[in-house]
Amino acid sequence: MQRVSSISVVAAADRNIQAAQQRLAAATRKASSLKEIERPSDNPTATAQAMEVRAQLRANVQYERNVSNANAWLSSADSAISRGVNTIHQARDVLLSASNQGTMTPSTRETHALQLEALRKDLLDAANTQFMGRSVFAGTSDAPRAFDADGMHQGVADTSVTRKVGQGTTVRVDVDGAAAFGTREDNVFGMLARAAESVRSGESLLPTIEELDGWFSRLQAVQAEVGAQHATTLRQEAVLMDDRVRLETRRGDLEDADLASAALDLQAQEVAYQAALMSSARVLQSSLMDYLR
Repeated sequence: MQRVSSISVVAAADRNIQAAQQRLAAATRKASSLKEIERPSDNPTATAQAMEVRAQLRANVQYERNVSNANAWLSSADSAISRGVNTIHQARDVLLSASNQGTMTPSTRETHALQLEALRKDLLDAANTQFMGRSVFAGTSDAPRAFDADGMHQGVADTSVTRKVGQGTTVRVDVDGAAAFGTREDNVFGMLARAAESVRSGESLLPTIEELDGWFSRLQAVQAEVGAQHATTLRQEAVLMDDRVRLETRRGDLEDADLASAALDLQAQEVAYQAALMSSARVLQSSLMDYLR
């Protein structure tokens, strides 16, 4: 019959106690922190997945900031274009009133001309709308105004301000000022100035009204483009909100411990540790007869 030495028994008992103590310590940390992963070595696979999810969450947060900024830009642009559309509509009403040559006197013609000049100024103010110190209609230009006092466009041609609002999704947030209000050679501001002079001189205003209708349609088309970009941004905002919920759920599944499960595991490990202590105490009890054998 093979005999087991006392040293071997003590060593085995010590290993059992140490293992139970380590499991109890791990269960205690998990119950207090409610984290499945405290160190990468706890679960390397889950750690890698959690790091990837966190990277996606950080990107999602940046996209949400970009969406917020894009919405603000596009709202400013839409408001400015709406002002422009309303201003042109008012100018058309003035021209229709002034076209009634039979009742017009030099004084009334001057009044109508001054109204057109005031509307031209209002339209110029709308075209120089800024957002956070930058002109909405000047592209990437840092000029303080998109249009000067003569109505000349100061923006940089063929440039745009964009925001990345999702993976592979970019929207333009500014407006091509030349497309909306005209170029240096041909713009709506010069047209309104000429209209005021036509009213003063008593010329036929029918061609002027037709030209103004063309600018009205042109500005409405630009507003439709802005609306399309805004709609894209709002849709992407909803997508990002759904992605945030999905990613947070995934992160929680990987990193966060369930409170009830953690409490049960802690209780089980406490029982196992106490059992290991009691078992070792019985095994290691020695007497004089044990030494005389």
